Amino acid sequence: MKRIALLPSGSVSHEAILYLLNGEPVELVYHKLISDVFMSTVEGKSDYSVIPIENTIEGSVSLHMDWLVNEVDIPIQVEWVYPSIQHLIGDASEFKADDGSVDFKKIKKIYSHPVASAQCRQFLSRFAPEAELEAVGSTSEGVKIVKENPGKGWAAIGTTLGSSTHGLDIMAEKITDHDNNYTRFVLIGREPIEIPRSPALVKTSILVTLPEDVPGALHQVLSTFAWRRLNLSRIESRPTKKKLGNYYFYIDVLDSADSVLLTAAIAEVEALGCQVRLLGSYPGFVYETEKSEV
Repeated sequence: MKRIALLPSGSVSHEAILYLLNGEPVELVYHKLISDVFMSTVEGKSDYSVIPIENTIEGSVSLHMDWLVNEVDIPIQVEWVYPSIQHLIGDASEFKADDGSVDFKKIKKIYSHPVASAQCRQFLSRFAPEAELEAVGSTSEGVKIVKENPGKGWAAIGTTLGSSTHGLDIMAEKITDHDNNYTRFVLIGREPIEIPRSPALVKTSILVTLPEDVPGALHQVLSTFAWRRLNLSRIESRPTKKKLGNYYFYIDVLDSADSVLLTAAIAEVEALGCQVRLLGSYPGFVYETEKSEV
């Protein structure tokens, strides 16, 4: 049975992998920190790791992207999109108003992952402006902390699964600033994995590092894809961490790495003096209710 590392039980990562696998038998291995999720597969303690890399509201998850690029060398095997539906979770009896409703202003501290709390700024500023925000490694960890510390006036931002896992109440549903809040996940591992779904697309991710002091280098790189009519679904610059002002470009191409056109494009980019690293060529899956929008 395949072992898959991910953030704690009840997190969005947990909900997302259950959706992707659709009942396929695997062993889920939970870790408190995303670094431990990565290292689990690096060290051979698991076959795959679940990594959230991009969100509709907050964009790229920079820490995870940097780990994927700078700290590990494990290919992407699958990508999928899953809705990040966040709720305010706690023991509702601690915050009851005289009329029996929940008085959010009684909340003293709210625990969550920084990305999740950033997705809920409008709700927090309106209903719990005095609450202290405490960052934790995952939404599920925040819910767990609240469960283990009753009577302190603490709450958490988390998922439906996180609420049921730890036996707490959903005090406010769907508190994100925007309804169209989705997270892009990748599954990294050394071997391909069979997914019991039909993919919506095939994607190849590459890193391109430009030669120094070559005017128009990025334009030349993009032109190699453009004239071949290869669609780029994402291009993002990130520092190489080697020299100030030195960047690599993370590029997603909607084509397979073994296609004639993409193979030729990569060869041309390398001929321009660029360094190219293949991060993976893999199927992409889209959440059903989003198919008409993506």
